[in-house]
Amino acid sequence: MKVAVAIIAVFASIAVTIDATVFFKEQFLDGDAWKSRWLVSKHKSDYGEWKLTAGKFYGDSEADKGLQTSQDARFYAISSRFEPFSNEGKSLVVQFTVKHEQKIDCGGGYVKIFPADLDQADMHGDSQYYIMFGPDICGYSTKKVHVIFNYKGKNHLIKKEIKCKDDELTHLYTLILNPDQTYEVKINNEKVESGTLEEDWDMLPSKKIKDPEAKKPEDWDDRAKIDDPADTKPEDWEKPENIPDPDAKKPDDWDEDMDGEWEPPMIPNPDYKVQAESELAGEWKPKQIDNPDYKGYTPDASIYKFDNIGVLGLDLWQVKSGTIFDNFFIGDDLKEAEEFGKETWGATKEPEKKMKDAQEEEERKAREEEEKSKKDTADDEGDEEEGDEDEPEEEEEKDNTTEEEEEETLKKDKDEL
Repeated sequence: MKVAVAIIAVFASIAVTIDATVFFKEQFLDGDAWKSRWLVSKHKSDYGEWKLTAGKFYGDSEADKGLQTSQDARFYAISSRFEPFSNEGKSLVVQFTVKHEQKIDCGGGYVKIFPADLDQADMHGDSQYYIMFGPDICGYSTKKVHVIFNYKGKNHLIKKEIKCKDDELTHLYTLILNPDQTYEVKINNEKVESGTLEEDWDMLPSKKIKDPEAKKPEDWDDRAKIDDPADTKPEDWEKPENIPDPDAKKPDDWDEDMDGEWEPPMIPNPDYKVQAESELAGEWKPKQIDNPDYKGYTPDASIYKFDNIGVLGLDLWQVKSGTIFDNFFIGDDLKEAEEFGKETWGATKEPEKKMKDAQEEEERKAREEEEKSKKDTADDEGDEEEGDEDEPEEEEEKDNTTEEEEEETLKKDKDEL
């Protein structure tokens, strides 16, 4: 029996692996061959240049090679094409690594997923995309992860603030978009945000008109529910809970000028039916029915869906260059993405940090030696200056001693006299 269960488990595992599809993967492991797969846009003549490198510190000199921005204060635009697909009915996973080894001050570290009909040679900042995802840093105020979806031709930003990593090490960014309209954002294989597309983006029409200059159409009816015109108030619907006391009489000494208009006191209504006794308690209102003329919010179960995914692009601006992009992955299986992340970023993150720490230690020692050398030089110069000033002081001190001796001699002479 145990053998049969084990066999079933193996076949189930194989089935999952077979169903999983990787649409795009790039690790830059074949030298300059990447230039045949990636196309630099010609939309502008002064786009920044890309170079293949592992950077100043790394975990593996070959495995950690990626595309690096190489010129300051430039726009960058480069893309790579793959077989078009639709994510209808399945998850979409977008993943890549980013390393801001230049201590980035202002610049993008995100990717864009484009429709397959994108003209790569003319890709630019206004080219329509499906998804924009990844870190963006500018000064101290902007250090966030962008998650932008295009819905019916308009780009929609996530309403939540997701903080990105702002150090100089390599980090793994993952976006999971599910057919049940949920999403998840992970950094270094750890969840940092999740939710639903409907709640965390303003993609669906609002129930209220926000444009102050807009005029409501004459036939517009934003009441989702209306009173049922066929509904009538039951004859035995309760009376008010309290009624004026019918037996009360205005006191003979009541002065309306002083006491105001007299009103009889309220007493409990004997005909009132409380909620516990009857569903007919409370103020009567007609029951609500769906409004046949309602216009406004309508749900859409296909917000997550993109029909013609076919290009991954890097379209960004950087003030200080040096960011390295690597380990791109687009697929429909999260486990596959996690494994790829472990095999790439996971395998080199510790050696990378070790190398960086060693470099920083060497730089620290070099700074200390330089500071010590400057201090020693300053001390030597100070000693020389002090030596030059000592000679006059010794002469002055000698002269002072002579005057004291002369004064003592004069005093003795005076005493003797």
